[in-house]
Amino acid sequence: MSTTTRLATTTGTPAGTAPSGHRSLLVKGRNARSRQVTNRIVDVVLTGAMLVALTPLVLILVEVARRGAGVIDWGFFTQPEPPPRREGGGYVAGFFGTAYIMLLAIVMAIPLGIATAVYLVEYGRGRLATLIRFFTDVMTGIPSIFVGLFVYGLLVVGWGQLQFGTFVASVAIAIMMLPIVTRSGEEMLRLVPDELRQASFALGARKWQTVLKTVLPAAGPGLTTGSMLAIARGAGETAPLLLTALGTHVMVTAFQGTPQGALPLQLYHGARQPFEAGIERAWGAALCLFALVLLLTILARWIGSRARVTAH
Repeated sequence: MSTTTRLATTTGTPAGTAPSGHRSLLVKGRNARSRQVTNRIVDVVLTGAMLVALTPLVLILVEVARRGAGVIDWGFFTQPEPPPRREGGGYVAGFFGTAYIMLLAIVMAIPLGIATAVYLVEYGRGRLATLIRFFTDVMTGIPSIFVGLFVYGLLVVGWGQLQFGTFVASVAIAIMMLPIVTRSGEEMLRLVPDELRQASFALGARKWQTVLKTVLPAAGPGLTTGSMLAIARGAGETAPLLLTALGTHVMVTAFQGTPQGALPLQLYHGARQPFEAGIERAWGAALCLFALVLLLTILARWIGSRARVTAH
C-alpha cells in the first residue's frame, strides 16, 4: 500500500491530502507533465541564446589568435616599430607607454575612487551624496571620446596649455576608471556587515579607525576586484589617447610635453595603413591587448571567488 493510500485510510481524508487539509508533497499535480516540458523548452531556448551570444566572441578570439600568434616573439616586446613595409620589429614603445600611463592613472583613480566610495557609504547623506552617485552613473556610460575631448580642451590646448604627453593621457584614463572604482567600491562596502562596525565602536574605536581598520580590510578583496576591472577597462581605451597622448614609435620617458606611445594607439595606426607587415604587427598587438584584458578580468574574478569562499 502506498504512503498516500495509508494516509487516506488512517485519517479518513482524501488521498494526497494531509490531516491539516494541505496536499502532500508526494503527489504530483495534474499539470506537472506540462510544466516539465515547458521547463525543458525554456532551457533549450536559453542555451541556444547563450551560444548565439558567445559565437561572435569565440570567432573574434580565434581570428585574433590565428593572425597574431605568428608575430609575437621576444623581439615584439623589446624592439621598436620599423617602417610599415618592413617585417619584424615590435611595439616596445607601445608597451612602455601603456605601462607608464596606466601606472599614473592607477595612482590617481583608485585611491580617489575608494575614498569616494567610503564617503558615500560611511559619511554621505543628503543631496551631495545623491549628486555624486548621479554623476558617477552618468560617467560610467559616457563615450570615451568625450573624455578625451574634455581633457584635450582643458589641459592640452586650453587652460592648462600642457600639450600632449603622458600626464594628460593618464588623466583621461583615470577619469574613465574612476566611476568603475567608485561604484564597485560602494557596493563592496555596503556588503560589510554592520555588526563589525558596531563591535568596533563597542571596543572604543572612533569612526575613522573603524573605517580604516575594520571596514576596508573586510571589503579588501571586493575593492581589489573592482580596481582590477577598472584597470582592464583603462588599458584597452584608444579614443581618449588619440587626443591626449597622440602617439609615437619611440620610447618616451618624459612626464609631460612630448607625445607618448601606447599599445592601443600603435594597434590603431598599424591597422589603418595598407602594408601587410604593419597589419600583421597590429594583429599581434591586438592579441597582446586581448590577453592582458582577459588576464586582468580572470584575476579579478578569482580574487572575488576566493573572497566569497573565505567569507563562508
